Amino acid sequence: MRLIFSYMNKFEALGLGDAIIKAVNDMGFETPSEVQEKAIPILLNDDTDIVALAQTGTGKTAAFGFPLIEKIDSSSRITQGLILSPTRELCLQITNELKNYSKYIPGLHTVAIYGGASITDQAKQIKRGAQIVVATPGRMQDMINRKMVDITNINYCVLDEADEMLNMGFYEDINTILSHTPEDKNTWLFSATMPKEVSTIAKRFMQTPIEITVGHKNTGSKNVSHEYYVVNSRDRYAALKRLADANPDIFSVIFCRTKRDTQKVAENLIGDGYNAAALHGDLSQNQRDLVMKSFRNRQIQMLVATDVAARGIDVDDVTHVINYQLPDEIETYTHRSGRTGRAGKSGVSMVIVSKSEVRKIRSVERIIKKSFEKKEIPSGEEICQVQLFHLASDIGKAEINHEIDSYLPSINEVLEDFSKEELIKKFFSVEFSRFHNYYKKSRDLNAEANNKESNSGRDGSTRYFINVGEKDGFDWMTLKDFLKDVLELQGDSLSRVDVKESFSFFNTNTEHQERVLQVFEDFRMEGRKVNVEISKGSGRKGGRRRRDNDNGGGFKGKRRSNGFKPKGKKRFDSKEDRGSGGHKNRDRRKRSDRK
Repeated sequence: MRLIFSYMNKFEALGLGDAIIKAVNDMGFETPSEVQEKAIPILLNDDTDIVALAQTGTGKTAAFGFPLIEKIDSSSRITQGLILSPTRELCLQITNELKNYSKYIPGLHTVAIYGGASITDQAKQIKRGAQIVVATPGRMQDMINRKMVDITNINYCVLDEADEMLNMGFYEDINTILSHTPEDKNTWLFSATMPKEVSTIAKRFMQTPIEITVGHKNTGSKNVSHEYYVVNSRDRYAALKRLADANPDIFSVIFCRTKRDTQKVAENLIGDGYNAAALHGDLSQNQRDLVMKSFRNRQIQMLVATDVAARGIDVDDVTHVINYQLPDEIETYTHRSGRTGRAGKSGVSMVIVSKSEVRKIRSVERIIKKSFEKKEIPSGEEICQVQLFHLASDIGKAEINHEIDSYLPSINEVLEDFSKEELIKKFFSVEFSRFHNYYKKSRDLNAEANNKESNSGRDGSTRYFINVGEKDGFDWMTLKDFLKDVLELQGDSLSRVDVKESFSFFNTNTEHQERVLQVFEDFRMEGRKVNVEISKGSGRKGGRRRRDNDNGGGFKGKRRSNGFKPKGKKRFDSKEDRGSGGHKNRDRRKRSDRK
């Protein structure tokens, strides 16, 4: 009881009322986080705008949630507080937390508004009385247009994960939504990073806001260590498996750039016997909920996710974040690594990179103001040793099932001729042989110092061969459009598209070399394998002569027979959600949020 009184007083000292203190006690909160200590007194005592910069997992929801609940008039049924968040998952998470915080306040109702659920049902919940509305921008915009929600009298507007909302292209939606709110409201902006877009929105919609910074702007959590592993591009998945096997108790989020890669990696992991699942924008809301429930219950050990889908992950015990691919936007790395090292616990952020991507690590280091440690992919022998001792540890900690006691005499009779040492060897041989056989002849996956794969030109570009051409219905324009669509490249990143009868060549900036090889590693169009290789020749002529002799990579006699006729920007595989920033896909993302 003395301990409870001690930490209750720490929250009481911030000025919180008895109802919230009682909820805090029920939830087991012991000590306010730094952002809570700084933000809560200001928001409770002052009618002011605020910009709070703090990393994911530092308790931002309570930092704005406690004061908001305290200031709401629960006797009035009108909507007084609006919270905007970037994703459905985060919207639901915030709503559930606010309901827990306010459970001892009669009549206070919080309603979540998000895409993927019945807009009519959500409108009915608001009509019954919702003092606090938590919404994704797209769905809120729809409900305003349909006059299903009234936010003209709100006193408080919270922009949570503001940097991510702007990265996802919601600036115009936020602008329109805020235009329906009173000018004299208080706006509270919470963000993990402070890019220029966040500064712009703060200047436009806020009046002399107080700024709170926990740590330094854009820096990573002090509880997270950062490691990187250099491998050849085609060993990326094998490296991922080794990192998982070298950490038997891993409970991780694995980040990929696209939905296609996310689904593919998850399926491969499942096929190889790992407890894994994918989380991305193509899943229905029900599917997402089931995946997250399984992950929180630890039925899933490795969750493979895109950046956008992962915004709703709020699990304190994640041991590792694995960057299967680095994000396009460096600031996104801060959000990724924030999935681990939460609630005061330590975590590890791992990055798998090719030799050409090592320079990106230096850029991330400058942004997050932390150093990465270069580590080696473990050898098969090292992994076997880790797994063997982990198995022994599990056996030592296992509880004895006394239901087998009646069988012991017969078991002893079968094993009586063996010594203790022989029995141990036999037991571990049964449990461990398959694992050992898999790794006993494994090769070194760590990349060589010199990357012999590269064929970079003086102009900083790399030239590729692709085994499709004019007979497959392409000209230079349609092939360029197709490649830009599949590779998600913009501007002048793709050039020198040269289409021949049965094959073609193209160039990309050398920095995209890893992505090109990754995307086309196992790429099929209508069942046909599309092969992309770095051109071995130094120019167009050499490459053309070589490929004329082998019929463009083995497509001889298979021209258009399967109806393969590219037209303009036909998408042979659905375009992936980048999951991190980018302006090109903003409208599409906003539409998907409304669905």
